[in-house]
Amino acid sequence: MIRLFDAPPQIPGYSVKMEALAQHDQMAARLISGEAKVGVLPPDVAAKLASTGKDIRVAAIIGMGMLDLLSSDPAVRSLDDLKDRTVQVPAQGAVPDYVFRRILEARGLKPDHDVKLDFSLAYPEIAQSLIAGRISVGLMPEPFATMARLGRSDLHSVANVQEEWIRIAGGENFPLTAVVVDGAFADANPQAVAAILDAVKDSIEWVQAHPAEAGALVEKHDLGLRAAVVTAAVPNSGYVFIPAAQGRSSLEALYRAFLEYNPVSIGGALPADGFYLK
Repeated sequence: MIRLFDAPPQIPGYSVKMEALAQHDQMAARLISGEAKVGVLPPDVAAKLASTGKDIRVAAIIGMGMLDLLSSDPAVRSLDDLKDRTVQVPAQGAVPDYVFRRILEARGLKPDHDVKLDFSLAYPEIAQSLIAGRISVGLMPEPFATMARLGRSDLHSVANVQEEWIRIAGGENFPLTAVVVDGAFADANPQAVAAILDAVKDSIEWVQAHPAEAGALVEKHDLGLRAAVVTAAVPNSGYVFIPAAQGRSSLEALYRAFLEYNPVSIGGALPADGFYLK
């Protein structure tokens, strides 16, 4: 969405301000308070927010998959090689955690028993620890996987996480990020919401076509990544724009994993029809 930071959409009668927040709970707080009307959240956080009674709706999936399982250990070449090893995983109880648990179990490996999962590091720290050799196996999303690869040439992918999930989940990749909107605002301002979503879609397509220019804008707006990392990461990233109605089945496949491992994390049930912006 970086192009929107450089040139926010111009919508008659509205003022659009872009802001990058460090944590998804900050984004959720802005939506709850009404300060923000449109935001980007992990799908599980959006579902949990809706389960509390907040009229929040998923408008589109904008990040699909994008996880890489990297290792510097030449003896770790497949998921089977992870037995009796420790894997650094970001964000316990979040999408990477439950996706990875499902994949391990499908291979006959019991998480926390056959494979130890360590949640002590954040995304950038996993990348830096792989580069420095402090850990030997780490799971992380783009652009941090590319950051790690650029910093250490002997890192290799242990498995294609996306292909493993698709195989066990019935043919669809897992969503990682979604655009959400305040339901009341969407009902009262459908044209404005449509214009914002069009601008998001256009930005995603522009980034995919212009990775070098996108990298320069990320660095220009001081979003915490060097231009070279962004430029290299874009081709490896699953940036998409899938309207909510079309992406519902992939969201629900992911939500079923959350219901299996921690039902309360998304409110105890699959989100209702009204959760998906029409």
